[in-house]
Amino acid sequence: MSYLTAFFMPVNMINTTADIKDIFMQGVAAVHPQQLIRKNVEIMPASRVINISGDSYAIAEHAVVWIMGAGKAAAAMAQELESLLAGHFSLQGMVVTKYGHALPLQQVELVEAGHPVPDEQSVAASVKLLEMAAKVQRNDLVIFLLSGGASALLADVPAHSSLTEVQQLFEALLKSGADIREMNTVRKHLSGIKGGLLARSIYPATLCTLVLSDVVGDDLSVIGSGPTVADPSTFSDTMEVLRKYHLTEKISTHLLQHIENGVAGRIPETPKPGDPSLLHTHNYLTGTNRIALEAAAEKARDLGYHPVLLSDTVTGDVHAVAADLVQTALRYNGPLPACLLAGGETTVKVTGNGLGGRNQQLALAAGIALEPYPFLTFLSGGTDGSDGPTNAAGAIVDASTIKNAGKMQLDPNSFLQRNDAWHFFSKAGGLMITGPTQTNVMDLMIMLITVDGLKI
Repeated sequence: MSYLTAFFMPVNMINTTADIKDIFMQGVAAVHPQQLIRKNVEIMPASRVINISGDSYAIAEHAVVWIMGAGKAAAAMAQELESLLAGHFSLQGMVVTKYGHALPLQQVELVEAGHPVPDEQSVAASVKLLEMAAKVQRNDLVIFLLSGGASALLADVPAHSSLTEVQQLFEALLKSGADIREMNTVRKHLSGIKGGLLARSIYPATLCTLVLSDVVGDDLSVIGSGPTVADPSTFSDTMEVLRKYHLTEKISTHLLQHIENGVAGRIPETPKPGDPSLLHTHNYLTGTNRIALEAAAEKARDLGYHPVLLSDTVTGDVHAVAADLVQTALRYNGPLPACLLAGGETTVKVTGNGLGGRNQQLALAAGIALEPYPFLTFLSGGTDGSDGPTNAAGAIVDASTIKNAGKMQLDPNSFLQRNDAWHFFSKAGGLMITGPTQTNVMDLMIMLITVDGLKI
């Protein structure tokens, strides 16, 4: 069916902006920790058994169940797990989450820290978790709750360097265009807790990690810099990343010396696959971008759209991704109205001094491309409710957004070049502000295809 044919068929008015946000929020709800913890953890109090994703763990009479964790979803995960286990087992522990993501906990300590750049609280949290790990007894069970954001929320400072130097490197990585795998390769090799080192500290006790993936491909060694996962990357890989993005001249001499010492073998490597200190470690992938996309597709279907799931592995520069998504929508020749869905994590090389995040930059680039096509509405949003150092999860844009901006004498291309998408959408309209969602499975990109804003 062509757009022209569909236009002359009976139609009903719809609100694509409301629909596209509802579809997004349904995807986010499907990966909320309340859903995921209940689905993956079951207790049998009478026999003192905890079942985790099909595996059973018997808890000795006087053993402690430690709840530890880090990430944007850590507080919500801990709250739900605590409510399951409290009153049945002796609980201790601590989780660290991003400022503004705290939730009340009864028996587990909660710490808030800096993200995406670590702060003093990030360092203090790492020290405390390692101190707790040293107290864990052989018969105890540690349940670690890991989600995106842990790489900054658990930070430490190599010998002879400073937090300021670590912060400067984190900021340089974020602006370099490096992907999450490359960034976390560097982060793991400046740390005493990432890259399986926390698991080594907990051994020989049993350690189970429940993971919400914010990484394309769901590589457990990359998510949150893998504090409980064997690390296949090396100091030599770290040096390659620094050279690739011309960061060797931006990194402090102390940090560069630390990495060079690692390359030379003067600093031990992170635990590799097969390391005996990880024999009692079990990692469970509980929440993914695919789960969110499938729930979003179901909501689209309920609203009368024909959902098409394109990919949950979208990567690459935001401008290339924006062009590809708009062209995919224009080539679509299936039933209308349609909802195209994709997920993943794009990258932005920041060259301007504006305010925004990858989702807002992607939405603005897509908005410029779709201006001639009033039957397209686009959304890009972070499932964690935050996008870069802003109060927005992302943005919603259609042809009217760009046209209205023109009437206000706002040049979208100028904002795009300055990496200033937040200020564009705050003036032209389209910012999507959800507040913290207590979860994190990367980004959702949604395109609604209608006919001049009319639904058949």
